[in-house]
Amino acid sequence: MSMQMDNETLINQALNESPEEIDLREVFSVLRAGITKIIIITTIFALASVIYALSIPNQYKVTVLLASAQDQSGGLGGTLDKLGGLAAMAGVTLGGNESTEGLIAQEIMRSWSFVDSFIDDNDLAVEIAAGIGWEKSSNELIIDQSIYNSADQKWVADEGRPSSWKLYESFLPRLKVTEVGGFVSASMEYYSPYIAKKWLDMYVVAINKHMQERQMARVTRNIEYLQAQIEKTSITEMKEVFYVVIEEQIKSKMLAEASPDYVFVEVSKSMVPEKKSQPIRSSICIVGTFLGAIFASLLVLIMHYVRKDEPTLG
Repeated sequence: MSMQMDNETLINQALNESPEEIDLREVFSVLRAGITKIIIITTIFALASVIYALSIPNQYKVTVLLASAQDQSGGLGGTLDKLGGLAAMAGVTLGGNESTEGLIAQEIMRSWSFVDSFIDDNDLAVEIAAGIGWEKSSNELIIDQSIYNSADQKWVADEGRPSSWKLYESFLPRLKVTEVGGFVSASMEYYSPYIAKKWLDMYVVAINKHMQERQMARVTRNIEYLQAQIEKTSITEMKEVFYVVIEEQIKSKMLAEASPDYVFVEVSKSMVPEKKSQPIRSSICIVGTFLGAIFASLLVLIMHYVRKDEPTLG
């Protein structure tokens, strides 16, 4: 009987026992008692965030708004569409769709191979890999001499010039290409606003030239193929088809050669910005101070409860 009562007593005790709950009044009391520590730690974080924010160099963003040049091709697309059946009979394609050429160009602009060619053609490796700031008063780019020795014009690092992939990784975040209401917005961000504008202008020229050469190469292959087919066939009607398609291909090639703005035309030209795009130093300081306050409060609470749980000595 007594054993049964002991068991019931143990069960009741177990049921009545609940996990230790956090007493909010105690928490606030602990925080109030440790307010000095919290203020000191928060102040240290605030000062560190200010120093960090001031150490980050300014960067400037240049933007250009582009429209598809294919929409302003003077009706060539419609003419080629009418010849689509003849071209299909001849076994060639007359060219890219007007709407897809712009999309293809956007993807090429972000591609590793195109960026690599752009960097090499314009000798931008030093500015991309070693540039760390801009001296506004003298309008000079600040070069990290531990990466590239400007006096000797030599790479200091053991591996020498950064690899193609590393340069691509450094360059791509500076470039943004997005569609905005049927237009294409392209932007370049860098320490120097003048260099950012120069890069962006060169980039638009480079993609237009690339797409122009791509179209001319495609048309040249088509013409060579059609000429070969003319020599092979003895059917007069087919030869006439081939000649008509060749004529249009030649017109297309001439138009591409005469169009420096082959795929994109500038709607709004790039301008040298006067205001920086980043860093937003006030946000860095606010976030740093806020994190410091949270860290300090947690530290005070942890120290209190650790001491509270420590066994007291006799």
